[in-house]
Amino acid sequence: MYLQQLSVINFKNYTEAGLTFSDGVNAFLGNNGTGKTNLLDAIHYLSLCKSYFNPIDTQQIKQGTDFFFVTGTFDKNGKPEAVACSVKRNQKKQFKRNKKDYQRLADHIGLLPLVMISPYDISIIIEGSEERRKFIDNVISQTDNKYLDELITYNRALVNRNALLKRIAETGRYDPDLMEVLDEQLVLSGNRIFQKRKAFMESFTEIFNKHYTFISDDAELVSMVYESQLLHDDFGALLKKTMEKDRALERTNTGIHKDDLQFSVHGMAMKKFGSQGQQKSFLIALKLAQYTYLYMQKKFKPLLLLDDIFDKLDDNRVTKLMQMVSNNDFGQVFITDTSTTRVQHIFNNIGVEVRVFNVKGGEIDA
Repeated sequence: MYLQQLSVINFKNYTEAGLTFSDGVNAFLGNNGTGKTNLLDAIHYLSLCKSYFNPIDTQQIKQGTDFFFVTGTFDKNGKPEAVACSVKRNQKKQFKRNKKDYQRLADHIGLLPLVMISPYDISIIIEGSEERRKFIDNVISQTDNKYLDELITYNRALVNRNALLKRIAETGRYDPDLMEVLDEQLVLSGNRIFQKRKAFMESFTEIFNKHYTFISDDAELVSMVYESQLLHDDFGALLKKTMEKDRALERTNTGIHKDDLQFSVHGMAMKKFGSQGQQKSFLIALKLAQYTYLYMQKKFKPLLLLDDIFDKLDDNRVTKLMQMVSNNDFGQVFITDTSTTRVQHIFNNIGVEVRVFNVKGGEIDA
């Protein structure tokens, strides 16, 4: 699968732009703040119906205008897929595939899989467990269309249970029958999500280890461990065991919404003891493992978007990375960088052609 054409109107700093791409490596080059990353985000919209960086759609509309429009034509196994996203102020987002509206955006997720690597991804390592759960959920959702629905069901039950705990604290009246119903809903969805996450991590961890070993030349010993309360106890029993604590804190303290991933380097927390280079290598290996997993599940190659990833990587790791993403295991690649010389040097050294787009202040010169 590859993206043949992209057009944007009133998207971020672009008034209007149209681009035609190579099915190999495409590079957006220019100074910081010129709009290189905005083009990657437009591609992300076409794949996952939202911005990679900002959940508020209307904030992607160019200042002084009332709407944005992003369209793209993909080649998927020789068949064209035309995708369009439009957002108007004070109106519902519209998303179309081959000129037909989606009733649910969730139905589009996974159709045109994509992996993006960005400096913002450092949050997966240094922020709280929610970021790491989002990473897991993003990967599984692109391969299992029922998983997203299960997450929605679980989160709805969790909100209802927490609301009941607050009401109990305010009124002093405990309704055991209603609590039992909410517990059953939470356990049913929670167990399904847990089993899918557990199965995913069992295969994903092995893929990740291979990628990190290649990028680092086996220079460091790293690990990634899935942690869940459900690995050690029955979910229903846990809810009963922690009921007193839940009532005291007015929230549910056990469940898959507490799952986490523990990252380490040489047995120590990557978050605290990993260098910037090690953290960046870890993140890149994590995302390349996501790519490989999606490829294995979908049986065709996703898009790979690399936003400003050369900074803080030594020359050896950069070369290894570009050799990896330019070989036959990967498909279409989009890169942003500030240095034309650096990009040309890297790809000349490994004998790979690059289609270059020079970006300056919302204008593109191909």
